[in-house]
Amino acid sequence: MVKHKASRIKTEAIASAAGDGISPRVISVTSGKGGVGKTNIVGSLAMALSRLGQKVMVLDADLGLANIDIIFGIHPAYNIGHVIGGEKTLSEIIVDGPAGIRIIPAGSGFINLTHLTEGQKLSLLSEFETLGDGLDILLIDTSAGISQNVIYFNLAADDCIIVATSEPTSITDAYAMMKVMAVDHGTKYFKLLVNMVKDDQEAKSVYANLSQATDRFLPDVAIEYIGYIPGDELVKKAIKKRKPVLELFPGAEFTKMIEKTAKGIIEWPRRTASDGNIKFFLKRYIDYRVAEAIGSEEEVPKI
Repeated sequence: MVKHKASRIKTEAIASAAGDGISPRVISVTSGKGGVGKTNIVGSLAMALSRLGQKVMVLDADLGLANIDIIFGIHPAYNIGHVIGGEKTLSEIIVDGPAGIRIIPAGSGFINLTHLTEGQKLSLLSEFETLGDGLDILLIDTSAGISQNVIYFNLAADDCIIVATSEPTSITDAYAMMKVMAVDHGTKYFKLLVNMVKDDQEAKSVYANLSQATDRFLPDVAIEYIGYIPGDELVKKAIKKRKPVLELFPGAEFTKMIEKTAKGIIEWPRRTASDGNIKFFLKRYIDYRVAEAIGSEEEVPKI
C-alpha cells in the first residue's frame, strides 16, 4: 500500500478561505511531455472556475505552440513581447475569452526577459501589479517538457499541477520533471492530475507508480493526487470546432470531472503566505531567468 506523503501538505498548509481579500493564486499547469492534453485542461479548468464565480486569467506560456488560442477560438494580435518592446500596454494585449476569462498571450516574449534593462523590468512589473485587482486565479499553461523556461514558470507559481497519463513515457517524464525541480531547486510539493484514463482506479495506479518512485529516490517530495479526467472522444470534436468542451458538451463525463477538479482547487489551502499581488510572480520568474543567465556567463572559460 502506497503511503500518502501528500497528507503532510494539509498539516503544513496555511489555511485561507476563498474571497477573504487575499492576493490571486498563481497555478502552473505543466507536463513532462507533450500530447497529454495539458492545454485543453487549462482552458477547461479556467472556464469551470469562472462559472464557479472565480475571476480567472490564463497566461499562455506555451512559447512554441500557443494552443490555448485554438481551445478558446481566439486570434490574439499581440503578445507580451509587444509590452516589453513598449509598443503596447499589458491591458491592450489581454484577450477576452468565454465565460469572462481573460488571456495573456505570451508568444516568444518571455524568452527576452533576461535582457531587460532595470527600467524595462520595473515598467513591466508595474504593468503586472494591476492584474491582481479583482483577480482570484492566474492559470499558467506552460510548454511541454523540462526546459529551463518551463521549470522557472513552475518555480515562480504558488502551486504546480503536473498532468500525466497512464502511458509509461508520460509517467517517466512526469517523474523527471519532479526530479529536476526537487534536486536542482528544492521543490517539495506537487499536485498530480491524471488525464485520459477510464476511471479512478487507473488514475490512482499512475499516482502509485509516481509515489513509489519518489518514496525511493526523492523522499522529501510529496505528491498530492487531485483527481482524474476521463478520456472522451467529445474532446476531439470540441477542438475541431474551436470551442471549449464545457460549452459544447455540458453533460459529458469530461465536463463533470473538470468541474469537480475546479471545485477542489477553490478549496485548496495555501502553503505559504502571499507576497501581496501578482507582480511578485513575475519578479520571481525574472529573477530565476537572470540567475540562470549569470550562471551561464560564469561557466564560460576565459581565454
